[in-house]
Amino acid sequence: VDGRFRHRNVDGPPKEKRDEDERLIHARSITLSSETLGIIAKLDLVEGDGEDHATPVEYKRGKRPHVAKGAYEPEQVQLCAQGLLLEEHGYRSERGEIWFHGSRERVTIAFDEALRTLTLNAVTGLRAAAESGLIPQPLADSPKCHGCSLVAICLPDELRWFQDEDEPPRPLAVDRDTALPLYVQAWHAKVGKSGERIKVEVDDAPAHSQPFGDTSQLVLMGNVYLTTPCLNELMRRQIPVSWHSHGGWFYGHTQGVGHKNVELRTAQYRASFEPERCLQVARELVRGKILNSRTLLRRNHRGESPPAEAIKALKFMAEQSGRAKELATLLGIEGNAAATYFRAFDGMIKCDANDLLGFAFEHRNRRPPKDPVNALLSFAYAMLTRTLAQTLSGVGFDPYRGFYHQPRYGRPALALDLMEPFRPLIADSAVLTAINNGEIKPKDFIHAAGAVALKDKARKQFIQIFERRLSQEISHPQFGYNLSYRRLLEVQARLFGRYLAGEIHRFPNLITR
Repeated sequence: VDGRFRHRNVDGPPKEKRDEDERLIHARSITLSSETLGIIAKLDLVEGDGEDHATPVEYKRGKRPHVAKGAYEPEQVQLCAQGLLLEEHGYRSERGEIWFHGSRERVTIAFDEALRTLTLNAVTGLRAAAESGLIPQPLADSPKCHGCSLVAICLPDELRWFQDEDEPPRPLAVDRDTALPLYVQAWHAKVGKSGERIKVEVDDAPAHSQPFGDTSQLVLMGNVYLTTPCLNELMRRQIPVSWHSHGGWFYGHTQGVGHKNVELRTAQYRASFEPERCLQVARELVRGKILNSRTLLRRNHRGESPPAEAIKALKFMAEQSGRAKELATLLGIEGNAAATYFRAFDGMIKCDANDLLGFAFEHRNRRPPKDPVNALLSFAYAMLTRTLAQTLSGVGFDPYRGFYHQPRYGRPALALDLMEPFRPLIADSAVLTAINNGEIKPKDFIHAAGAVALKDKARKQFIQIFERRLSQEISHPQFGYNLSYRRLLEVQARLFGRYLAGEIHRFPNLITR
């Protein structure tokens, strides 16, 4: 964001400006390419004499480094590549300049033969790496990673841990979430754009506004109107819009051009058509779900001791899932484990005598849910599906092509796959928190035609509970550092992509202790 602000003048529409004596021309935001060099670049500023001489000027947000030649080697190569492009287009370019905004200094870089050779070798090496289809190995314990803005995508230490388990990774992927989802569920609400803020209006009530920068996604539930200018700004900022029915059923999401990593989707599609690979992924997901359900039951059961029979049965079925020979067998194991888990679920619910009947739970039912606990579970699973679908799209996956949940029209199969180990950790835990802390009461539900649903005010309250759970930090069981569930979902999705690409050979499952 700071870099875009520093570039606000040079990143505008291309334009030329002459000095008063018309001897020096300033051309801003110029895009040039060359088939011969095989590169394309957007030049921040080009200064010319109006004839055949041109000097590229590169803008940097930081301060001038105190090194030889006044700039690091990658910055010199970047500037020299711009000079080579100018020469390809008929200009003479013997030098370039770098403007460091932090120290307000200009540094001149001469395009000598050594730098030109280094630049051409860099271009050749980068193109060869891109065409090989092989991602270079991550850097080992490099100090460069700490200040890199892409470290949460690259995950160098995490990849090396999965490759050799030498030592726990440094906490590189951890970042505090400052942007949160904005939910709009009021009937006939209007969502529009007002300057740098999202503006929500509901009839004659005072308008609510929130900065775009504080919004990670916009969630619209029911009959909500979204203006075109607001949608344009959301897509420009890559802030997704999730669409739901008034009851919370996930319809889909809208976003900008999306992720451009086609190689990740190619690996996903290729693996999804291999039955043995699908079975390997499915076994790990089901095993993780069963073991995490068992952990939740052991931690939260309110009897004198956890139900020994259910705990033992879940452990046995988790081992069975790891040996399943086909998906049909795995589905049966998962169904038996879910039935065992939900038979003991009532023992984790704490409620007053007045609420005992309202929150009575016997077994899992849905479409429609017939009691308050099942209504909360269904709503929580719908929100978790939406969260995973948005996370997977942001990483670069196709959320609709799965491995365990087979593709079906309109079903985000991959989101349903990867949410399996997180159902007990996020969704079930949020439901238990809402009930056991008294934040949701039996009076907060509507009973009609054999179905149960949350009232509007209670739905808003439960959304806050669910988002609070996503923002809660835990200690990663493998890596050891703390991160929120929201960031954990992204880290797991990125590691899963590396697993499909063959960079790591063990499935990156998450099983809590």
